Amino acid sequence: MLTDALLFVIQSVSGFFAGTLLLRFWMQWCRAPARNPLAEFVQTLTNFAVLPARRLIPGLWGMDLASLVLTWGVLIIEAVLTLVVKGYAPSSGAAIGAILLLALVMLLRLAIYLAIGSIILMVIISWVNPASPMASLINVLTRPLLRPIQRVVPPIGIVDLSPLIALLLLQLILMLPLAYLERMIGAIF
Repeated sequence: MLTDALLFVIQSVSGFFAGTLLLRFWMQWCRAPARNPLAEFVQTLTNFAVLPARRLIPGLWGMDLASLVLTWGVLIIEAVLTLVVKGYAPSSGAAIGAILLLALVMLLRLAIYLAIGSIILMVIISWVNPASPMASLINVLTRPLLRPIQRVVPPIGIVDLSPLIALLLLQLILMLPLAYLERMIGAIF
């Protein structure tokens, strides 16, 4: 019972902070406007870690790699703490390599969940209040995901099916390759 509660706290705190760092990277990569409530929240919450990390981790092609590397680092810490709480002490080189790969898979899963949430939020905002101040930010974040699908499947009348197709594809990625990778890495432990 106590183990489950501790795992819940570790995964919740880690997931929230890693998701915020990944959102910071994604907003910067998409060139989202920095003057909106969500961007200001994300920057305020993550500046304490990202600004010092930028001194050590340079950007690449205009991308904020410090946020991405910190996200991976947080997920590595989550994986290690989870294993320690479950009673496994990773000490061999293979176990450490497996943890690094597991954290990378966790990063991909988190990115997919973030994309799914953004698409669902975009759809809801487009139905409820398309003139919302958050609509432009969400559209900027989802545009790289939906634009390739919109080239292949144009809107039918006034209905755009690209969010539905993107959600289906993202779910398939979660179900097939990522779940397979997690099982393979989990077999090491």
